[in-house]
Amino acid sequence: GNEDILLSDVNSQFIGDFGFYLKTVRKCQHNSSLKHLKNLKKIIRIALANDWIKKDPFYGIQFKQEETNVEFLSQEELETVIHKEFSLPRLAQVRDIFTFCCFTGLAFIDVQQLTPTHLIKDNNGAIWIRKNRQKTGNMCNIPVLSVARKLIEKYQNHPDCIRKGVLLPVVSNQKMNAYLKEIADLCGINKRLTTHVARHTCATVVMLANHVSMENVSKILGHSNTKMTQHYAKVLDSSIMRDMVNVEQVFSTIC
Repeated sequence: GNEDILLSDVNSQFIGDFGFYLKTVRKCQHNSSLKHLKNLKKIIRIALANDWIKKDPFYGIQFKQEETNVEFLSQEELETVIHKEFSLPRLAQVRDIFTFCCFTGLAFIDVQQLTPTHLIKDNNGAIWIRKNRQKTGNMCNIPVLSVARKLIEKYQNHPDCIRKGVLLPVVSNQKMNAYLKEIADLCGINKRLTTHVARHTCATVVMLANHVSMENVSKILGHSNTKMTQHYAKVLDSSIMRDMVNVEQVFSTIC
């Protein structure tokens, strides 16, 4: 296709074709393709404001985001994964990386790229991870909890870490998710474990459920605003309500 498109060529047909291209050729999910279309819409608004074009090609086109299904581990499931003994070293190693993500909220690509330069010690001696997210460029400010610190110490002399100059020996995303499937089976967890489940678990069970404020969770995860963080909170509320139904059934006959 063309590398450059004239603004005058951007019409409703082009917008529809671009959306189709994003989903089929670029393999974007619905919400990701919407993000790109909204960016195009911003450019069109600038063009309209400057009288570069007369007609808004987005007129009458509405974007509707799909509610994403946020999968996360319960506290009990997380503890099962952490304490499970694995006979295969590759599974133990992937479990450790998954656990690290659960307590830092880092996405796969960010934990894979993590180097000693991303560790900062503040004036009180506390260690922080300060890193721009690969996906958005937003800065993450993550206090390193003892669980995460011990894992960094555990792997500091690992050959892969020394060779690559990274903090943790992270395998490819494909291998990671394949091994996480094995881990879920061995732990009796009926959920599709992925590295992103770890990020969701961090947001919900590790932080929001333990009264970390929405604003702070947003800063730790490197969200642009609290909108996505609010989505996690909503998911957590529905999960709590689901669990409380069982409590209601147990105690409803007593009183």
